Amino acid sequence: MSDSATEAFVAHRNLLFTVAYEMLGSAADAEDVLQETWLRWVDVDLARVRDQRAYLVRITTRQALNRLRSLSRRKESYVGPWLPEPLLTAPDVAEDAELAESVSMALMLVLETLSPTERAVFVLREVFDIGYDEIAAAVGKSPAAVRQIAHRARQHVDARRPRAAVSAAETREALESFRRALETGNLQGLLDVLAPDVVLVSDGGGVKQAALRPITGADRVVRFVAGLIGRKPETLTGEHTVVNGNPALVLRLDGEIDGIMAVRTEEDRISGLYYVRNPEKLSRVAAETRLTLR
Repeated sequence: MSDSATEAFVAHRNLLFTVAYEMLGSAADAEDVLQETWLRWVDVDLARVRDQRAYLVRITTRQALNRLRSLSRRKESYVGPWLPEPLLTAPDVAEDAELAESVSMALMLVLETLSPTERAVFVLREVFDIGYDEIAAAVGKSPAAVRQIAHRARQHVDARRPRAAVSAAETREALESFRRALETGNLQGLLDVLAPDVVLVSDGGGVKQAALRPITGADRVVRFVAGLIGRKPETLTGEHTVVNGNPALVLRLDGEIDGIMAVRTEEDRISGLYYVRNPEKLSRVAAETRLTLR
């Protein structure tokens, strides 16, 4: 193991983690991919490597693709909806609009609807602006095939991503209204801040109680939240945070973390609620995770 190999890996580690996480939606699996990337990287003859960053991204992509296929099989037996693992992110992620959108819960869920190869191509091309030739080498396709896959994936994502961009300030304002209504048990206040066709997705992983299917419609979502509040709303509190580069809430029951509530906001109302309760997915909300596109 050479010092230059170590230096190159450390220099690009945050980028490699971001690539793996955007492909997998799981920090734990992304960390495993980085370990596998490192084991392959130390055996590379650096004298034959023209672009170390590109080479490392190629290794990471291949390992993430392998992991993504096995992860897809695990999701088939997952209890209830599967949501990406939320990450507490540094302020610079929120300040980078492109990065914040690419790791938002809303977009990450759209990426879940792509095939593994489509997801890899979309992430590498649309998020990291990597050339078609380099992507082709990473996914084992011809550049012409990669162009077709990228076009198809882009159309698929564009048809499903949020219709209008909303500022972080507007999202925080909607979240604050949601938090106040939640803590006071004000069900009408909840109705006022939710879009009529709002969708709530809750992920308990079979460990914590959650809806087994997405809940659609403001009235139905409020009934679900009312059940969560129960008879003692004062025991449920919300705390503002930044998850995946976007405003979110840490919800606590009797002072103990119950889950992370991320949202999708359109105009001045919340159109998507993503509630991660599975304890196995809450290990990365205590300390910041460094993400980068470069």
